[in-house]
Amino acid sequence: MTDTSIQPAATMSEFLKNPSMAKRFRGFLPVVVDVETGGFDAEKNALLEIAAVILDMDSNGHLIVKQSVHKHVQPFPGAKLDPEALAFNKIDPYHPFRIAATELDALEAIFSVIRSEVKRHECKRAILVGHNAIFDLGFVKAAATRTGIKRNPFHLFSTFDTAALSGVALGQTVLAHAAREAGIPWNNDDAHSALYDAERTAELFCHIVNTWQKLWGLAG
Repeated sequence: MTDTSIQPAATMSEFLKNPSMAKRFRGFLPVVVDVETGGFDAEKNALLEIAAVILDMDSNGHLIVKQSVHKHVQPFPGAKLDPEALAFNKIDPYHPFRIAATELDALEAIFSVIRSEVKRHECKRAILVGHNAIFDLGFVKAAATRTGIKRNPFHLFSTFDTAALSGVALGQTVLAHAAREAGIPWNNDDAHSALYDAERTAELFCHIVNTWQKLWGLAG
């Protein structure tokens, strides 16, 4: 008996004839995320910054950057802060001018935008795009659990990892090197802030996807 509950995804040929975000990634909306944290343990270390870059699609099916949403985040009660992590990202979690939101307020603000975009594109859910994406997804999921958010818009285990994609497409796995190889300007002084890294990662992901589509169209 044929299982009709799973509908086949659109083929690349079908997508190129009538481009839409819902057809391109099996109904998932890619959203680029970067986090800055107080360490490597998503359960124990603080989420200190989160940025999400919303992507759109032009009439030719090319990915483009639409908007960015960025929040400084207050350490959750009892969070551990690794001095080495803070020295690396240069974040003072308790700086008086930081204007940080609680985890709940920060995630709700970002999730609200993502949910609206998922609905607008008629997608099933968002899928996180990140450079070493499992790290970012782990902190997003842990924060969502701590705050009791029920409607996490992201797929809970699938991601698009630009470190892996860049290794294949560009021969580089470090974000700065991959960006430069793709012709994307990179400023080391601005790096390791969630917003800057997310925006460069978004440009990198768009470059790789759009280049692949162009090559596929020529060969298809």
